[in-house]
Amino acid sequence: MPLQFNPVKIFPGTASKSLAADIAKHYGKPLGEVTLSVFSDGEFQPSYDETVRGCDLFIIQSTCQPNDNLLELLMMIDAAKRASAHYITAVIPYFGYARQDRKDKPRVAIGAKLVANLLKAAGIHRIMTMDLHAAQIQAFFDIPVDHLDASVIFVPYIKSLGLENLTIASPDMGGSYRARTFAKFFNAEVVICDKRRKRANEIESMSIIGDVTGQDIVLIDDICDTAGTLSKAAALIMEKGAKSVRAVCTHPVLSGKAYETIENSMLTELIVTDTIELKNSSPKIKVLSTAELFAKAIVNVNEHGSISDLFKVV
Repeated sequence: MPLQFNPVKIFPGTASKSLAADIAKHYGKPLGEVTLSVFSDGEFQPSYDETVRGCDLFIIQSTCQPNDNLLELLMMIDAAKRASAHYITAVIPYFGYARQDRKDKPRVAIGAKLVANLLKAAGIHRIMTMDLHAAQIQAFFDIPVDHLDASVIFVPYIKSLGLENLTIASPDMGGSYRARTFAKFFNAEVVICDKRRKRANEIESMSIIGDVTGQDIVLIDDICDTAGTLSKAAALIMEKGAKSVRAVCTHPVLSGKAYETIENSMLTELIVTDTIELKNSSPKIKVLSTAELFAKAIVNVNEHGSISDLFKVV
């Protein structure tokens, strides 16, 4: 008996309207209509403007600036469940609170686990996301998690630059595994920036482990928040004799004075994806689209195909 597929509908959250529209275009379906009613005190209520009964829903919402966007996503999930949607997938290109994946000091919350519990309680059946800050966050869920890898987008772009003396760098010790994985695509060497923090978003000191002399350096990270780490790493790398330095970061959080910091940095280019919509533009920031990759993942989930096939770098 051939497989039976339920109707697929793709709905956008407020934080990811542009990306959702691009995903729907690549998928070949119009974007679903949803209304967000806002009361004068800031309370809001999402509602679907079309039937979702018996449908497989893909709700696209990054939880950047996470509080309102996360709550909106939870309420959209709840509304879909109460409207008798058949299967609900939360597509969260950027998973907020992912940096809170463990107790790194006494008496703190594990925010990533709490968010996982909230999403499950709201009624999702599946999570689709990209480049979690820590891959083990997948284990916080007791439902399927499709963890997409942005390297399939970044690697072809880096190859197109034709850098003669490419060396991959990690901006901290924690990202060394990510950097080494990326370096394998180019058979490149890896250097590491060893940093010490005074507190969140404030670096006390940094040193370079490895030789960068005459090299074209590409820093690899998952999140660019204030851009302080990347800026300091770029300056130190150039001081040590590098030919050029670029940075690849999946999620452009870019808070505070990040745009100004990037403009004034030694970075030739900051390469990011559209998992978070940019607040400003900059000639130093190159945005690569994730829409086609997410659309292919939605097709494979709906048609019971392989997600791992999407991890193959061309």
